[in-house]
Amino acid sequence: MRPRFPAAVALVTTAAIALTGCTKKNDTDPAATGAFGNKTYKVAFVPKLQGVPYFEAMNSGGKEAAKALGNVEWLYQGPTQADAAAQADIVRSYIQQKVDALIVAPNDPDSMAPLLQQAKDAGIHVATADTDAPTSVREVFVNQATAEGIGQGLTDALLTAMGGKGKYAIVSCGQTAENLNSWIEVQRAYTKEKYPDAQIVDIVYAGEDQARATQMATDLMNAHPDLTGLVGECTSSAPGVAQAVKDAGKIGKVFTVGLGTPQAMKPYLQDKSSTAAILWDVENLGYLTAWAGAQIAQGKPFAATNNVSSELSAVTYDTAKKMLLLGPALAITDKNVDQFNY
Repeated sequence: MRPRFPAAVALVTTAAIALTGCTKKNDTDPAATGAFGNKTYKVAFVPKLQGVPYFEAMNSGGKEAAKALGNVEWLYQGPTQADAAAQADIVRSYIQQKVDALIVAPNDPDSMAPLLQQAKDAGIHVATADTDAPTSVREVFVNQATAEGIGQGLTDALLTAMGGKGKYAIVSCGQTAENLNSWIEVQRAYTKEKYPDAQIVDIVYAGEDQARATQMATDLMNAHPDLTGLVGECTSSAPGVAQAVKDAGKIGKVFTVGLGTPQAMKPYLQDKSSTAAILWDVENLGYLTAWAGAQIAQGKPFAATNNVSSELSAVTYDTAKKMLLLGPALAITDKNVDQFNY
């Protein structure tokens, strides 16, 4: 069994729990009952990028779900660089293979939408996970946490360390990544509303390149000598900005937070070059993704509350948004980082 994060330290926001839907609860645990019949269903997941700890953790969770469900073949392949064209080629390959369910974390939601339509036209059930393509024909979005929960969690963690005031910058990753952009919009609005003495001075994009994120963070500190905060908006830039602060000898003077995986962030959390990582249980996100793929492959509707497994016993579904919500964002610090093995 992999370690789990205690619910008491979850960052819960009103937006994270104010979901709509009917009141009926889905109490069937397919993992326990083998509810998907005798056919083996091919559920394919195409991440933004293969080989990084975050998506490999999702893959581990997907494999675990497939094993528990019994009748699911979990397929996993992504590009070796966060490239929309390379990702599209993999999606086309899965369409040709005629998988039963195709789930994508799109690098570019707009360019992915026509491919999801193509998959649907071929009789394949389509979904998104981790990152949405909201204008596409996807049947469900498996969401890790709400944009409000993540954006506000990042802002609160950073501004608390900064004393509620000062200038900070954001090092994001892909410029077209819908999830990252939605979090940044929340950060902009929330900073202005709650922290009037704080200001976002710049937003830059490093792709999924940790070394580039470190260099960009260094450049930002040089360009803004009075900068006291940095946000790494994805799992490559979160350790990247912390490394920049460490290299510059500015621990305790420039504070950082980010969307980093626990073990990648552990040394930075321990030496205080990072205050916190705002994340979620990534393996559980992969588990939920595989389960959702099995559901749509069967044509089974989602209930307002879904008993997915013993660890995911109350996953909510927003009918209007067609969104499964893993849960609230989590604050990972030096105190609890060892509860995660990825």
